[in-house]
Amino acid sequence: MKPKTIIEPFKIKSVEPIRFTTREEREKLLKDAGYNPFMLYADDVLIDLLTDSGTSAMSAKQWAGIMEGDESYAGSKSFYKFESAVNKITHMKHIIPTHQGRAAEKILFSVVGGPGKYFPNNTHFDTTRANIEFTGAEANDLLTEIGKQPEKRADFKGNMDIEKLEAFINEKGFENIPLCMITVTNNSGGGQPVSMQNIREAKEVCKKYNIPLFLDACRFAENAYFIKLREKGYQDKSVLEIAQEMFSYADGATMSAKKDALVNIGGFLALNDDELAMKCRNLLIVTEGFPTYGGLAGRDLEAVAQGLEEVVDEHYLEYRIKSVEYLGNKIVEGGVPIIEPPGGHAIYIDAKRLLPNVPPEQYPGQSIVCELYLEGGIRAVEIGSVMFGKYDDNGKLIPAMMELVRMAIPRRVYTQSHIDYLIEIILEVFNTREKLKGYKITYEAPMLRHFTARFEPLK
Repeated sequence: MKPKTIIEPFKIKSVEPIRFTTREEREKLLKDAGYNPFMLYADDVLIDLLTDSGTSAMSAKQWAGIMEGDESYAGSKSFYKFESAVNKITHMKHIIPTHQGRAAEKILFSVVGGPGKYFPNNTHFDTTRANIEFTGAEANDLLTEIGKQPEKRADFKGNMDIEKLEAFINEKGFENIPLCMITVTNNSGGGQPVSMQNIREAKEVCKKYNIPLFLDACRFAENAYFIKLREKGYQDKSVLEIAQEMFSYADGATMSAKKDALVNIGGFLALNDDELAMKCRNLLIVTEGFPTYGGLAGRDLEAVAQGLEEVVDEHYLEYRIKSVEYLGNKIVEGGVPIIEPPGGHAIYIDAKRLLPNVPPEQYPGQSIVCELYLEGGIRAVEIGSVMFGKYDDNGKLIPAMMELVRMAIPRRVYTQSHIDYLIEIILEVFNTREKLKGYKITYEAPMLRHFTARFEPLK
C-alpha cells in the first residue's frame, strides 16, 4: 500500500531562526515601508512568500559544489559542468550563462526588440514585459479564455490561445514578430501549466510563419510534472523525458535558475541560432561577463548544475506540487476564492471576489497583502493593477485583467506547520474582510512600479 501522507523528501541539516513580531510592531513597520511589503526588512517577516525566486534551500550536494567552484575567468571547468547540465535538458547548441533570468531577457530583447516589434506570449511576467517595452516594442498576452476565469478548473489553464496567435501574426505581420514566447508554468496566470499539445501547436503556427518559438523556462520541471499527471500519453514518461520534449519544440529559451534550478542566483539564455547567439554573446561580454561565467561565480555555476539534476526528481516534484495543493485546498474549503486548481509554485487569491467592494483603482490586492502582514507577519505580493495596471491619455487607470495576491512558496524552506499557520492567518483575513479598505499610490516609478511604490490606506 502506498502511504497517503506526502513527506518532505529530505532531512533538515541546518536551521535559521525566525524573529517574531507583535501586530503593534507590524503596524509601524508597514507604515514606515509605505505599505509596500517589498520595502520591509526581511528580518521583520515571519513567513516570506514574496517570491519563490532565489529563495530555495540548497542541498548538501549544492553546497559541496560551491566549495569545488572553479573561479577561472575563462574556460572554468564549472562552466562546462553547467553547460552539460543545461544541454542535457534543452539539447540546445548555445548555452549562455547570466546572473539571473531578467539578464537573459535584457540581452535577448535588446538584440531582437525595438519600435514596431511585437512579442506574443501566453502571459508575460513583469520583468519580461519590462525588458520588451524598454526597447520600444510591445508585449502581448494571448492567454486561453479558460485561463482568465479564476473560479473554473481545467488541467492546462496556462495555455496560449492558438487561434488568437495566428490571428495576431496576420494582423501585425510575421516580419514584425521576432519571436513568440510561452511561459512555463504561467506565472502571471496563476502558476498554471501549459500542455505539450499546446506547445506543439504553437510551434506549428510559428513554423508556418518562420517565427522562432522560445520558452520562458523558469519552472519547466513543475510544468513537466503537471504534463505527466494530466496529459494523456505521458504518465509513463520520466519528468526529464517530458522536459526534453518540451524544449525540442523551442528554438531558444530564457531561464531564471533561481526557480527550478533550486539556487539563490543564476540564469541562462539557450539558443540554436548561430548568428543570434553571436550577437547575444557580444552583449553578454559588455553587460555580464565572459561567456564562460556570464556574471556568475564558478561556485554558482556548480550549484545550478547540481540543482538541475535534483529538480527533475519525481519524489521532490510530488512533494512540491502536493504541498502547494494542500494549502490551496484548505483555504478553498474555508471559502477563500483562488485561481483554481492550485498552481505549481504559488497560490493566487482572487482579490476581485474576496473584496468585491474595493474597485481596481483602490487596489484590492494591495489591501489583502497588507492585511496578511498585519495579521500574521506573512509577506505576499500583489499581482494585479499595481503590478500590471496602466494609464490612458487622461491619466485614468486601465486595470489589469485579474486582481490577484500571489503567495509563492520557497522550495524546501517551510514545513507543514508553517503552512498550517499560514492557512490560519489567511482564513482570519478572509473572515474579517469587511473591515478592509482600499489604498492609493503616493509615489511610483515609471516602470516596474510595484517594487518601490509607496501607498496610503484610504480613510
